Amino acid sequence: MQYYSLNHNAPKVSFSEAVIKGIAPDRGLYFPEHITRLPQSFFEQIEDLDNVEIAYQAIQQFVGDEIPEPELRAILADVLNFEFPVIEIEDNIGALELFHGPTMAFKDVGARFMARCLGYFNKDNDDHVTVLVATSGDTGGAVANGFLGVKGVDVVILYPTGKVSNIQEKQLTTLGQNITALEVDGVFDDCQDMVKTAFLDKDITKNKQLTSANSINVARWLPQLFYFLFAYKQVKNKGKDIIFSVPSGNFGNICAGIVAHQLGMPIKQFVASTNVNDTVVRYLETSKYDPKPSKATISNAMDVGDPSNFIRIQKLFNNNFEVLKNTFSAYSFNDQKTREAMQKVYKKANYVTDPHGAVGYLGLMKHGINENEYGIFLETAHPVKFLDVVEDTLDTTVEIPPQIKKVIGKEKKSVPIKSYKEVKEFLLQ
Repeated sequence: MQYYSLNHNAPKVSFSEAVIKGIAPDRGLYFPEHITRLPQSFFEQIEDLDNVEIAYQAIQQFVGDEIPEPELRAILADVLNFEFPVIEIEDNIGALELFHGPTMAFKDVGARFMARCLGYFNKDNDDHVTVLVATSGDTGGAVANGFLGVKGVDVVILYPTGKVSNIQEKQLTTLGQNITALEVDGVFDDCQDMVKTAFLDKDITKNKQLTSANSINVARWLPQLFYFLFAYKQVKNKGKDIIFSVPSGNFGNICAGIVAHQLGMPIKQFVASTNVNDTVVRYLETSKYDPKPSKATISNAMDVGDPSNFIRIQKLFNNNFEVLKNTFSAYSFNDQKTREAMQKVYKKANYVTDPHGAVGYLGLMKHGINENEYGIFLETAHPVKFLDVVEDTLDTTVEIPPQIKKVIGKEKKSVPIKSYKEVKEFLLQ
């Protein structure tokens, strides 16, 4: 499998090169040269397959022969060692829980898969790779945990000060070893711009091999298609058309879902559910892509004003606006609506959603579900990650899981940053 830049001004690369480089020299995102549909029998018999087999058949074409089958299966077995249940919330609506991993967020799968791929590619040499990543919340913790102690890999995480939850901050600032957190005086988009700028800075790249663990990296992005296949396996026997509502910030998760659809998985509609950062919602209304500075919300992992992965979504629909609109919808909701949805689900189903899951639920409600359809919204993080918001909104107490207890009392260590110049100086130290 070869990957090309969506800016079309860089050489094609292999899977390993795309993983190690992260972003193309022309600043474009890497995209697979082709996507081959899986045989119909795969979907007909999916209930008989375990998660590792499903994941292997789905991802193998994208990895090619660069990781041999036994090693790739071993990586997947290690990455997918927790559950991905669809929990029935009400008639024809379920929550796909993606928070049963080590950092209790959906990004555990992509971060761990990428870390193990890099570890495999690096196993026989002494070269060092610096993973440079921006986070609006959960990416930082998942990447820090996934890459902790990986041979030949240093991790530098940029996050916006005061704009991630306390628990999210603890997960990315307390591990030490090969993990460093840079606390940026700004918003997520500032962090993401600094990361992209560093990749094009020859003063840095001639001295360091940089890669990114944001969803711009193909090894972080593509494994997210597994969630949709696992959900399909669980609800297929209902015999209904499936609608996925995906809380969306940088749009990597929903983009991976569309890849699952292109592999042949039956999906009637994708709903991108956003907070007030509504760039894509406005695009679908006007056909004009007009990014604006991000605004802080209680669903902070979606506080993205210029979502990187939307260009991949456009490519998956062959840059055809009308075709995109046929199976892709987007809706925006403010914090008040988010809190009301959290309260409604808790009252009706005694189910605690985090703010992002609540936005996903709102997207299903806005789109509408009929008796022949089954709607699934993604619960992308455990409610404990947003403890203050959840307990204040629902007037309840959330039990602290063991994964969180082990970091909550640790000391935060971060480096304050105000400008790209400081990031550059840090990387060149």
